[in-house]
Formats: sequence, structure tokens, C-alpha cells
Amino acid sequence: MSQHHPLPFNMSSLLEALEQKYGESSTESEGSEDEGISVSIFVPCKSPRAVVPALLVLNDCDIATAGEKDALIAKCAGVEELDLAKNKLNHWPEHMPRLKFVNLSFNVLSTPLREVEVDRSMRWQQLQNLVLNSTYICWESVQDILDHLPGLEELHLSLNDYNNVYLYDEKSNCTCTDSENDNRSEPCSCQSHTPEVKVTHKHSGIRILHFRGNLIENWKEVRKLGYAFPNLETLILADCPIRSLEHEEGAPTGTTKGRRASLSAWNDIERLSKFPALECVRVQGCPLWDSNECTEHERRQLFIARLPNVKTLNGGGKITVDEREDAERAFIRYYMDKPESDRPERYLDLVQIHGKLDPLVNVDLRPEKRVKVKFSCGSNSEVKSVDVYLTVTELKSKLETFAGFSAARMRLYYVDQELPDFRVPEEMKYPSKRLYSYNIRSGDEIIIDFKKKINHTTK
Repeated sequence: MSQHHPLPFNMSSLLEALEQKYGESSTESEGSEDEGISVSIFVPCKSPRAVVPALLVLNDCDIATAGEKDALIAKCAGVEELDLAKNKLNHWPEHMPRLKFVNLSFNVLSTPLREVEVDRSMRWQQLQNLVLNSTYICWESVQDILDHLPGLEELHLSLNDYNNVYLYDEKSNCTCTDSENDNRSEPCSCQSHTPEVKVTHKHSGIRILHFRGNLIENWKEVRKLGYAFPNLETLILADCPIRSLEHEEGAPTGTTKGRRASLSAWNDIERLSKFPALECVRVQGCPLWDSNECTEHERRQLFIARLPNVKTLNGGGKITVDEREDAERAFIRYYMDKPESDRPERYLDLVQIHGKLDPLVNVDLRPEKRVKVKFSCGSNSEVKSVDVYLTVTELKSKLETFAGFSAARMRLYYVDQELPDFRVPEEMKYPSKRLYSYNIRSGDEIIIDFKKKINHTTK
């Protein structure tokens, strides 16, 4: 097994890190002459260690630049997946056109791409998944990068402290000064800001967007993601402090995940039903979900009943037809005794489907706590009141005084009063089994038998 050689922490370029880990190019053969004897040594073109793999991982190596372009292209010709997380890059590495996956998380990509010398004609046609978590990359650079990635399908922009979204140009009647509007890191302060969005969508290929842990509070900012990515199917908004939901044409549809959001009203959940393509929802850790107003099962039913198009709630299996019907009926009964002003619109929709329901009868199906049972031991018999939650072992201990011998020497047999006389009594031979599991009722009998000691004799 080969030993792992850690990279030194003074790396300055990706090329140097590669040469340190995989070695420099080796010569194919060497010849030498010693005292007239010619010796030829064959050296393989590339040793297994010298071949840069298709999946290249160089995390936390202090890489700050790409390095010499031609040498890097030659060395990384076969690289398809590149993970450079936790380095010191401050701009986009551009010399690997065959990449399908790139992870640049935890590099501070603060330098705007427009200020970096990048080949504007370059296109990464095969790149499908790009991870830019905690890079604090500005929106202008995101736009520029996306313009070079026509095949991108999944984008990660989590933990970037975004409090607004700026991915397209919009016409507006904003009256703020130009200097105020130039700062795209802050939302517009103008009260008359009513954008008229006319967007040519450039990023129609992106289907999955990870946006967790950003500072977005206003749903209007989330809607902008829908405008920029019109074919978005999955949007993860976990740990974003979104305070309310609003529906509008062009908003994201598909899958929405919002853990630890600040949703506190059922109205916000009902707005999710306005997205007809929304099929999967994760809502966890928000004040509404953590409410003690009802049990977790009841809360799930209230969510399902409000979201007629959703097929999966908080992971797990799909919502079955039976579960949805049960949830909708529970929803009707939950609100039927409340004032009409407190009933949501969904209540009337469900009443039209299921009709007005009668209240459920409160039936206690728990076993009777104590029953009167006849205990027989030899010629002695006695009717005793017994707790049906006792185990067989606990019952034997309580019967020692009555039986006159220890619990270890007892065998118990249960006789159901309704069974025919020819049925053999059932031995109660499982020590931890509780009495109610035998369906014991008042009037039944338990026979106590002495367990004889078996003597083993040696011939």
C-alpha cells in the first residue's frame, strides 16, 4: 500500500500542487556508458502516481493561482471533476475545458470576474455541477460565470451572506441616485421601487439550486431566482430566515426545502398550494412546524390537507391516497368547531369533496386496567383482582404466598372462560409477556402448577 505524502502548506499555484503530488514529466529512457559497456534503462512514460486522475481533489493546499497555462492544460487533460475547496483562490480557474464538476467552496472569490484576464470566448460546455458555497462571490461574477457555462444543471450558492438577488437586468421607476443603486449588496431603499421585469433568460438549463444559509428574508428576492432560472425544479432554502411567502407568476416551482425558516402562519403554507408544479416540500425547524398546538402527526395532516399537489412532505415515502384522504378528513374535523372567521379557504374546498363530517366518537381501546381472575393451585382456589399490565414474571412473584412455593418453581396456565372444555389451557411461558396480551378478562382462570425437579441419574 502506498504511503500518503501530505502536501506542504506553502503552495502558490495549482500546477505546483499537482507536480508536488504527482511528480513532473519523466523521460522515456536513459542510456549510459561505463568502461565500454552500454547499459539501457527503460523508464515508463508515466507511472501510476504520475497520472493525474479524472477526479482531482486538492483541498486546503494554499493554492492561490492556476499556474502556467500550457503546462496546466497538458497535465490536466483528463480531469473531469475538480475539488479545490478551502484554498486561497480569488478568481475562477479557466484552463480545464473538460470539467463536469467543480467545487470552489471556501475560497474567497471576491475579485470581480470582469477585472480578471479571462478568455471571453472560452465555454465549459461539459460543466454540469458548480459549487460556490461560502465564496462570497458577487452577483456580477456569478452572472459572468454562468454566461460561460451553457450546460450547467446544478448550482450551489449557499452560505454567501446574500440578502438580495441580482441575476438579471430590470426596468424600474426607482428614484434612488445612481450611486445608491450601484451597491448591489444592499436592497434598494426607494419606496417607489416597482420593477417591470423584462428578462431574456440565459440560464434555462439550471434545474437544481442550493441557496441555504443566506440572509434572504423577503420572498420577493426568492422570486427573482425563478426569473433567472425559469426551468428550476429543486430549490433548497434551508436556514434562510424567510418571514412570509407570496405567490407570483414566474416564481420557482418543483421542490422547495426550507428548514429553520421563520414561517409562523398557516397562510404562508397555503400559498405553497399556488405553485401547481410543486411536488416535494421540506418544512422543518420553523416556528409553525415546532408549534405545540398539536401533535406531530396532527401537524403533518394539517400540512398535507393544505397542499393538494404535494406528493412528498419532509422526505420519506410518497403521500398515499389513503393518507391524503385521512388528512383531509382530519382537517375538516379540526376546523368544524372553530368560528367561521377562523376557517381557511381550504376548509370549504374539502367540505365540497368529502361533505360535512360527524365528530369522531372518542372510543378508549386500552385494555381494562384490573380484572378479577380465579387462581387455582391444587385443591385451593381464590378470586383475585390483578393488574393486566403485570408481566408473567411479576405475577409469579405475587403468587408465591398463595401457592406456597417460589416463583422459580411455578408454571402458569391460562384458561379462557369462553373456550370449550376440550381445549388445553395455554401455558404462560414467556417471562416478559404482559397479561393483557393474553386478552385476560374477568371470570377467566389461571392454574398454578408446581414445576417438578428432574433428577438426572448416571448408569
